[in-house]
Amino acid sequence: MDKDTDRHNGSMSELILAAVPLGNPGDASTRLKDAIAQAEFIAAEDSRRFLRLCKDLDVECRAQVISFFEGNESSRLDEIAAKLTSGSNVLLVSDAGMPSVSDPGYRAVRMAIDKGFKVSIIPGPSAVLSALALSGLPTDSFVFDGFPPRTAGARQQWCDERAHEARTLVFFEAPHRISETIEAFRRACGGDRPGAICREMTKTYEEVIRGTLDELHEWTLSKEMLGEFTVVISGYDSKSRDVSSDEIAAMVKRFESTGITRKEAITMTAKELRIPKRKVFDIMVVEK
Repeated sequence: MDKDTDRHNGSMSELILAAVPLGNPGDASTRLKDAIAQAEFIAAEDSRRFLRLCKDLDVECRAQVISFFEGNESSRLDEIAAKLTSGSNVLLVSDAGMPSVSDPGYRAVRMAIDKGFKVSIIPGPSAVLSALALSGLPTDSFVFDGFPPRTAGARQQWCDERAHEARTLVFFEAPHRISETIEAFRRACGGDRPGAICREMTKTYEEVIRGTLDELHEWTLSKEMLGEFTVVISGYDSKSRDVSSDEIAAMVKRFESTGITRKEAITMTAKELRIPKRKVFDIMVVEK
């Protein structure tokens, strides 16, 4: 039997990952409500916010609730492991959506698997999939990339590295950085790249703004930015415009900077841009 397979056939205590509403309490499943009502131990990203959710759901929570967020995640693992070892199920929830998706949870899941506990899931709302569906952009192939870096230089490099990503890109951003991040993508991808900004999904003031990066950036400057933001940007289409020799050379050098050989960087660039490897090689011969 694979070592990552749950080994206790349902008789052992389990770690339960539970998706909670993004904002609208009406999106809570019956399974979620029952799990909260029956739980003995709950690890919540923000315990106070979780208890407010229980009130909104009209669910009485009798469980012991501990906070489990990025800052204390590692130190709480022993406590969660002890509860599982003692025979108690542990319900794990984040502030919104699915735990462990750019939220606390991954380390708890890894710990539970490594120690042989069962891990199960109560599926539900996901900001990533909701924004992707609302965006109107291609959904057949996409990549989720968490939060961009906070500092300007690192953020611009992050955007530059994703400018030629062929898949639809989905990421989160804070309201006070949304304008700067869209501007960084404008510089990396060009102002005509399609995208969408989804704000406050499922909440009273939900907004979905679709347009080019130029248009999205203009919107971010039009008023005070508040709430939760999920951004979707269309993937790079190599057929939509000719790629300059300078752009090709720059991509090769970016790949080389990660420590791979020039030959490998040329191969990766050709694959990424969907152009002949010989064309990239010839450009780099001149560049050399």
